[in-house]
Order: sequence, then structure tokens, then C-alpha cells
Amino acid sequence: MSLVLKAYSVVTGWLEPLAPRLLGARARRGKEDAARLNERLGRPSIPRPSGPLVWLHGVSVGESLSLLPVIARLRAERPEVAVLVTSGTVTSARILAERLPPDVIHQYAPVDGPLATARFLNHWRPSLGVLVESELWPNLIGAARARGVKLALISARITDKTAQGWGRMPGAAGALLSAFDLILPQDDARQPASRRWAGRCQGRANLKLAGGPLTHDKGAFEQLSAAIGDRSVVLAASTHPGEERAIARALDALEEVPFLILMPRHPERGGGLVQTLRADGRVVAVRSAGETIALDTSVYLADTLGEMGLFLALADVVVMGGSFGPVIGHAGAGGHNPLEPARLGKPTVCGPDMANWPDVAADLERAGGLIRVERIEQLAPAVAPLLGDPVKARAMGERARRAAQAADAGLDRLWSHLAPLLPAGRTR
Repeated sequence: MSLVLKAYSVVTGWLEPLAPRLLGARARRGKEDAARLNERLGRPSIPRPSGPLVWLHGVSVGESLSLLPVIARLRAERPEVAVLVTSGTVTSARILAERLPPDVIHQYAPVDGPLATARFLNHWRPSLGVLVESELWPNLIGAARARGVKLALISARITDKTAQGWGRMPGAAGALLSAFDLILPQDDARQPASRRWAGRCQGRANLKLAGGPLTHDKGAFEQLSAAIGDRSVVLAASTHPGEERAIARALDALEEVPFLILMPRHPERGGGLVQTLRADGRVVAVRSAGETIALDTSVYLADTLGEMGLFLALADVVVMGGSFGPVIGHAGAGGHNPLEPARLGKPTVCGPDMANWPDVAADLERAGGLIRVERIEQLAPAVAPLLGDPVKARAMGERARRAAQAADAGLDRLWSHLAPLLPAGRTR
């Protein structure tokens, strides 16, 4: 172990007695689940099932949901293996409670103190730990490795910026990454950064490429569709601060202004958004408040979680949020998953900033299933022909769907890397 990691272990050990108080304070602010704080201290709330167990971890909603295809594959191929999923946020736990199969266990991840991680690992005794994206907690990883747990870091986000930071403490970075039996970066753009620190990268695997089409509640769809009527619908999906107003104003330039569904990436921003939009003279209905869509409603604020599939199904055209920040005077967010609308055959327009999805966005553009605009003023001219020509829009959506199907083959590649790390046993 490097001196930096040893120092980290000592310092977190000194601070660990403060964890209950800090977690309690976070619970009072709604940042922790007060009824399950013991799980954060490594004290499980349920017994361990007998037999081999695989542990998968994603810190928040996106990472946790990206594990669902892997869980489905694991249960299909190795039904005798118990599955434990950990996450770190209240929202992720709530959504996973709705989405996980009943025989899959969910627990909150322990804080990264020596005692909490030891209690967690001593109880669950996983044969394999699968971590998603950039969840690199030194005590947890070191303790798992010391117990002989095989480790995989998949859909890894090890950027050049991250690698440069690790370059200032190469011994610690090398020791941490060498604990993994397998590292699969999200895309080729990040792979050199990963290879610089560990010679265990084998291709790429972006879990967010592995999902199927999002589903929706048919009753809710019929109700909203009837309320919207024959108006054209544009969905601005996963928007960030500044984008909602900029997109709405850009679409005002269209000869026939479409019905706009705004779905902010962080629904808690909804209150401020309503005030801003109404101050601009827009008639807004708010989903979380149960407000209905009337004939004069121009904007529907979809400030809820877990309903992306519903609003994608309603859309004629999707505008991908998180991609316009730099051209409207805000910080870049790197864009969001363009495969979600593509899998449903929805023509999609994005801004210039798709840094989180460089390969995917480029593939969809080449296939003719995604339009990228460089300025917000170009949004209306890009959307207009799609709304005005349903045949053109359907053709673009079909091209997007075919490109997404090709990307979905990545789950097979991912499984081919993970399968050898699973505990010995039968495979279907």
C-alpha cells in the first residue's frame, strides 16, 4: 500500500467516530434515509442469503439504473448466485425499490471508514464486486481486495483530467487501480487515461449503452396525449439551468410554436422554473402538483423522477438537455444519453456539448439519427422540418433506432468480460 493510501486509512479511521453525527445531520436535511443509517455504517438490515453472492454498486440514480441490464443477465445466466446492489443516495434507493426484481437485495453503501467497510464486507462476503463509473473508495477497495474479492470497474469514467490529478500521486493511483481484475472504460476517448494507470483495460463498456427501450404507464400516456390533443410536442429532456428558458425562447421562432414538455435533470429546480416561465408569459402546468393540461397550456413541467419513458413516448421531437450550456453562457454539462430517445425511434436534436457521449453522439450523427447544432439560434431551423414533415421525422427516428440497436450489442461484450470473474458454478 502506498504512503498516501496508508495516510488516508489512518485519517478516515480517526474521523469515523463522527460518522453517526454527520449522517444524522444529513438525514435531517433529507440527504440520508433516517430509517437506514445503520447500513451506511456497514451494519446490514437483512441477513445474508446462503451461497455465492455478487455485489454491484452505483452511487446515484443514473449509475444504479445502468446496472439493471447486467442484473437481468446475471439472474438469467446464473440464477443460483445472490445479487446485492448498493447505492449512495436516497433517490436512487427509492427508484431501485421500484425497479429491482424482488429477489435482488438493496443496501446503502457504507461510508469509507475502515470499520464500516469491514463490517459490510464481513457480513456480505461477496465473491465479486462490480463498481460503476468512478466510484473509487480506497478503504472499501483495499479491504475487498484483502479478503480476496474479485473487483471490476465497468463503464469507467477515468478522464484525462482525472489521470492528471492521479499523476500527482502515482503510487496511490497505481495501487488503487491495480486492485481491479478488470477495468472497462466507457469509450475510446477515455481509454488511454485508463491504460496509463493499469494494464487491465479490455476494450470498452458503457453500461448506458446496454439498456432496452424505456417503458411507460399506458394509462398516463393516454391521459396526457388526450389533453395535448393534436399539437406537435417537443420534449426538452434532462435540462440544466438556463437551458429551459433558452430552448423555449428559441422555439418561439417557429411559425407554429409546439407544445413544450420541459424535463429538468434535477426536478427540485421545478419551483424556480415555474416562476421564470410564468414571468415570461407562458402558461405552465406542473406534473408534481397534479395540474392538468388545458387548451391554453404551452409548457408542461415534468418535474418527476422515473418517467422519462412516458415523456419520450409523447414527443414528436426530442431536444437533448445538458448540451447547450457553453453557448448560452452557462457551464458545460456534457450532454445526456441520446440512446434513450433513439431506442424509441425519436428524432433528436442536441447542442454542441456532448462530451459525456462522444462516441455515441458521433455514431448517431453518422447514421442520420441525431442533429447537432452549434448555436441555440439554430435549434428552431433544425426542429421545424421534423415537425412539419412526419414522414421525414419517422425516417430519422428509424435511423436512430437502428444505430441504437447496434450499440446495444455492447452488453454481450461486457458479459464476456465479467463471466470469467463470477464464482464457480453452472452457467445456463
